[in-house]
Amino acid sequence: MSVQKNSEIPYVDGSEGTKIKQYFHPHNTLNGVRFSLAQFTIKQGKRSLHHKLQSSEIYYILEGVGIMMINGESFTVGRDDSIYVPPMSEQFIENTGEVDLRFLCIVDPAWKTEDEIILE
Repeated sequence: MSVQKNSEIPYVDGSEGTKIKQYFHPHNTLNGVRFSLAQFTIKQGKRSLHHKLQSSEIYYILEGVGIMMINGESFTVGRDDSIYVPPMSEQFIENTGEVDLRFLCIVDPAWKTEDEIILE
């Protein structure tokens, strides 16, 4: 078993101007999970980089509002919304609200640098 306490997990600065807390990933979990789970925070007016990932993703919005762009189609998202992103989809998420946009992201199989393609 592995217990991750939010208060004990440090934020890491993401390359796209986000703050990231990595909860579970095969490199930090003793029970051998194959997915990764992280919390992202995007400041007002900021967005993630336009990218593709070889893995599938599920976003779950915790706080704030934004626009999720997937393969050229935009979706308004907010608290308690969940979004499935198929593998190799062109995507980004932008904070269009008045507060930080915070969300969980599950990546399966787990996120790896070499599986991400930056498109900008």
